[in-house]
Amino acid sequence: MSNPLVECVPNFSEGRDPKVLDAIAAAITSVDGVALLDVDPGASTNRTVVTFVGSPEAVVEGAVRAGRAAAQHIEMSRHHGAHPRFGAMDVCPFVPVRDITMDEVVTLAREAARRLADEVGLTVFLYEHAASSPRRRNLAEVRQGEYEGLAARLADPEWQPDFGPATFNPRSGATAVGAREFLVAYNVNLNTTSTRRANAVAFDVRERGRVKRIGDPLTGEVVRGPDGEPEWEPGELAGVKAIGWYIAEYGVCQVSMNLTDISVTPIHVAFDAVAEHAAARGMRVTGSEIVGLVPLRAMLDAGRHYLARQQRSLGIPDEEIVHIAVRSLGLDDLTPFDPREKIIEWRVAEQGSRLVDRSVAGFVGSVAAEAPAPGGGSVAALAGSLGAALGTMVANLSAHKRGWDDRWEEFSDWAVRGKDLHARLLRLVDEDTTAFDALLTAHRMPRGSEAEIAARDEAVAAATRGAIEVPLAVMAASLEAMAVIAAMAATGLDTSVSDAGVGALMARAAVRGAQLNVAINAAGLADAALRDDYLGRASLIAERAASEEARILAVVAARMPAETSR
Repeated sequence: MSNPLVECVPNFSEGRDPKVLDAIAAAITSVDGVALLDVDPGASTNRTVVTFVGSPEAVVEGAVRAGRAAAQHIEMSRHHGAHPRFGAMDVCPFVPVRDITMDEVVTLAREAARRLADEVGLTVFLYEHAASSPRRRNLAEVRQGEYEGLAARLADPEWQPDFGPATFNPRSGATAVGAREFLVAYNVNLNTTSTRRANAVAFDVRERGRVKRIGDPLTGEVVRGPDGEPEWEPGELAGVKAIGWYIAEYGVCQVSMNLTDISVTPIHVAFDAVAEHAAARGMRVTGSEIVGLVPLRAMLDAGRHYLARQQRSLGIPDEEIVHIAVRSLGLDDLTPFDPREKIIEWRVAEQGSRLVDRSVAGFVGSVAAEAPAPGGGSVAALAGSLGAALGTMVANLSAHKRGWDDRWEEFSDWAVRGKDLHARLLRLVDEDTTAFDALLTAHRMPRGSEAEIAARDEAVAAATRGAIEVPLAVMAASLEAMAVIAAMAATGLDTSVSDAGVGALMARAAVRGAQLNVAINAAGLADAALRDDYLGRASLIAERAASEEARILAVVAARMPAETSR
């Protein structure tokens, strides 16, 4: 089950009045399902960047309420600041974080733009991935002329807004709503105090590169094109803006970068490139820092990159992968780096709200309590997850065995597969209880009229299907985990073969337990054909699991020491 998470980073043309910023923040936090992560005002720019995340629907609602608050409290005709701007809610980008595509985020951005126009009365232009034409993709092009030139811009037939009034509103101006990739502000620390040398590295790596010169790259004659403008020599990294600067607080120079699309240039690629070019210029990278928040995938990609370079298994827990990333990138070189505060998904996680977030004793206590859920379905899913985890453990240990260095990728691949499966089965622990709760809710619906009876019957049928499909998913994932366990029983460490055997027992128990849940819930289906289909699918998986368990245990017995296998 996906759990999409979207970030919204609206910029407001007010950075000095805390009452206005408090009103905007209150509007955002009034939406259920939204987490306000940061409010960053700037006095000189008279501008504030707000960051919040949540479910797609909640984030759109938060953006609309924030836009309404900005329209009520900000008077653009009196605004002055150093940053380009043309509206009270100046820009409002939406960013995919987890379990959502850019195309889906574009749809969200356009829905937010429509609502800001219809419900708040704002003049709205679309930009970046949400742009209505290629010419409007670039924010600078959309905002050209800024607030002072907006009336003339709106009078141009080619620059009619995408939503809202095409007449100049002196109070609110206009708003640019877009969809973009996650932007990471990322600085790499150098063992130098020379801004000139730091800038040289920045020019080496940034996409724009440096001005072409004849002879000396710093003092040589500038090469100019037919139009008289300087020609540019591109740098190494696409989607990267960079400069070199000196940080007096720490006494070091940095290459300060904006990674505008981490799917094109990830953090670790930028770090390695800076390290390479710095070394070529006689400098050394000492660490780096992430300004603001970062998505989990960026840290996992970095950790896996450095694990692979060490020929280490990639199937270890996410927390360990992130630890490798933090150490490899030197993210705590200047200040402490707390992954729980810096990684978006971990920052907003509601720890303790899920069954799988409880302690072992807490979960067992919940099962034993005087309540029908969590019950056998959640326990079956947990058993399957433990079986998959044991297969993963054997693969990780085997990947790290002395003398098996040439096989690390083979075992790493099995470990990654096992990790994905035990994570999937852990999610099913909660999904089983959620499905059971939905079934209880459906049965409690009113039956006072024919319409209510029909609605209840439809809800019960849908909830019953859900209560069957979750344990079926547990059965399928547990059977798939047996492939990992079988491979480790046959080829993994001799000393861990018993762990593979226990994994097979747990996976088979998960299959059998989940099959019982399929059967008891299928009995409530009025559709006989559908009931038989569900039962048939469950029976087939159960037969295959029984065969796999027997095969694995036979392999385990053959590999066990002779004195213990009798």
